[in-house]
Amino acid sequence: MTTERAARIDNTSRREFFKVGAGLTLAFYLPASQAAKHAGKAGKEDNATPTSPPFAPNAFVRIGTDDRVTIIAKHMEMGQGTYTGLATLVAEELDAAWSQIQVEAAPADAKRYNNLFFGPTQATGGSTSIANSFMQMRQAGATARAMLVSSAAQRWQVAPESLIVRAGVVSHPESRRKARFGELVEAAAKLPVPREVKLKDPKDFVFIGKHVPRTDSKAKINGSAIYTQDIHLPGMLTALVAHPPRFGAKVKSFDAARAKAVKGVVDVIQIPTGVAVLGKDFWSAKKGRDALTVAWDETDAFRQSTADITRQYQALLDKPGALAKKVGTDGATALQGGRAKDALPAVADGETALKTAAKRLTADYSLPYLAHAAMEPMNCVIRLDDAGCEVWNGEQGHTNDQHKLAAALSLTPEQIKINTLFAGGSFGRRSNTQSDYPLEAASIAKAIRQPGKPAVVKLVWTREDDMRAGYYRPKFMHRITAGLDNEGKLVAWQQRIVGQSILKGTALEMLVKDGIDQSSVEGAVNLPYATANLDVELHTPHLGVPVLWWRSVGSTHSAFAIESFVDELASAAQQDPIAYRRQLLAGHPRHLGVIDLAMRASGWDKPLKPGQAGEKRGRGFAVHESFNSYVANVAEVTVKPDGSFKVDRVVCAVDCGIVVNPDVVRAQMEGGIGFGLSAALHSEITLNEGRVEQSNFGDYPALRMHEMPRVEVHIVPSAAPPTGVGEPGTPVVAPAVANALFAATGERLRQLPFKLGVAKPT
Repeated sequence: MTTERAARIDNTSRREFFKVGAGLTLAFYLPASQAAKHAGKAGKEDNATPTSPPFAPNAFVRIGTDDRVTIIAKHMEMGQGTYTGLATLVAEELDAAWSQIQVEAAPADAKRYNNLFFGPTQATGGSTSIANSFMQMRQAGATARAMLVSSAAQRWQVAPESLIVRAGVVSHPESRRKARFGELVEAAAKLPVPREVKLKDPKDFVFIGKHVPRTDSKAKINGSAIYTQDIHLPGMLTALVAHPPRFGAKVKSFDAARAKAVKGVVDVIQIPTGVAVLGKDFWSAKKGRDALTVAWDETDAFRQSTADITRQYQALLDKPGALAKKVGTDGATALQGGRAKDALPAVADGETALKTAAKRLTADYSLPYLAHAAMEPMNCVIRLDDAGCEVWNGEQGHTNDQHKLAAALSLTPEQIKINTLFAGGSFGRRSNTQSDYPLEAASIAKAIRQPGKPAVVKLVWTREDDMRAGYYRPKFMHRITAGLDNEGKLVAWQQRIVGQSILKGTALEMLVKDGIDQSSVEGAVNLPYATANLDVELHTPHLGVPVLWWRSVGSTHSAFAIESFVDELASAAQQDPIAYRRQLLAGHPRHLGVIDLAMRASGWDKPLKPGQAGEKRGRGFAVHESFNSYVANVAEVTVKPDGSFKVDRVVCAVDCGIVVNPDVVRAQMEGGIGFGLSAALHSEITLNEGRVEQSNFGDYPALRMHEMPRVEVHIVPSAAPPTGVGEPGTPVVAPAVANALFAATGERLRQLPFKLGVAKPT
């Protein structure tokens, strides 16, 4: 994810937020496509500019005399379907024809385009794009519609309520008069913007909840979609940076002679993060960097290996950690109150409950560092001149990058213009509060700029650069201990977590409270399973490995540990895994809703079809809530006689509130499941004396097509406000597969990626 997750917002607070904080930011906005001006083709989609100024009643809608409706999207499109979702919300209330809709990225301007869940910040992440925009974009469309209706009513001298709007046409049935949007916009632009507008009743929805084609599909299919690599500006140089092989190392010296001898290399300069080689094109810069000789000062470099870190984590699991949450039998609760040993006596009876429990179980779970490995590696184009700085990239953290670049270049934030392009994935990597690669591009442009001339730089990180010098999902280890009574009910749960903080030292450090990084313990402190005693502790080791949120943030590790362990509890209680969970989740109707749907859709109560001779088959279950959405998975596996296995089928049930576009929801669940399976079966970043050992997909493999199971997605009907779908599909699949493998073989797998015994995916 981002800011990938600024805070947990429950559905109640979201409803209240919509009531008081989701008003329109009213402004007349006619953006000019600077990417088109400099790059020629970046503005292809807006090639029919109306001859007169368009009708722009607010910051999100623009309607031209040619009937074209342009939706201004404040969130980045990185494949998750945001552009389609935002356009759907506006088109619904505007009653436009889907064929007249197009989407344009908003400029960096937090005053008009802030993420309503993140405060005065424009950013995409935390699976919030549709959730925070739901009412805002609908109101934008309804406002434009009301003004078009008023324009027609005045023209025809009829009552506004006598008019009908359908598919971009305003009509008066009684007189049979009609007018297209484009015929009304000039008069509508002169009308006052209404303060309040009426929104549709959900029963009247035409687009929301229905299938509409994605707005970005055509451009991505025919190749006209513009990504950072497609930007070519006059005088532009391509830059690649030689980064230190160990985190924390610095340049001691470098010899650029051989690099400068490479045809096409223009310059070699030292910057804070390494040595940049600039060429007329990518391959010139790449060959020049390959020829570069750099001596590194590794005095302060990080030198630990994965085995060293693992031993350190294991030792911490044996010690009390900082208290993240403690609930006692009497109902008293202590939150984030320092060391566990300092907890109040009134809530300190978890140990007593464990000692007197009929059964006591303990298990350790381990998850590695992970790379984001987005299909499009990091890149950025910057043009620096006397007027300021212009940026082209798949921009995820507009406000953060705008301010960081302004500080680095001694400019005001208003002098940093950001053109947001499509991005080929992110999974959190492009939303870095350190603004690492944009700042790197800016430092290069600043270093090479000559007086009176612009400096234009395209920074490109190769896959190897991002794999070895990027940011990672932290390594985590969990130890969970629980006690059961004679009926198998949960009487106590203790969870100790070890992992680096993502938020400490960043702009979001306010979410580190009393030493507890909220993203490290999410999923654990809000454990939904009923227990009289809950203890969650956290150790936050300080290591030199740079870490960042990764798709589903804390839930990416907590769900695996928790859902695997609950399955162990069900086995110890000699109960069906789903029936056991249903008892413990009796007070959580939305959990039960996805559980029951997944159970029915998967045929849980029917035996699996047997495999071939010697094969073993198993079915496993997991459920988890993240980003206010609820997801349940049933996984089916086949284990071959040689110990290899295949994930055959995953049945997914999701409750994400009101569904704006069911196809996008299904696609995100499918993609999240594939992403989670990559981590379960393959992905792992390892260190050897501080050096990352992986470099590309050859040694950090992603899930292959032949490994992808058949995925069936079922959506729970809901009238609740929409919640996230970009990330909640990822955390649930790994524990579901682990539990299925146990059902097939009797072996518990507590480490990712799966390595022990049968853990050999085919």
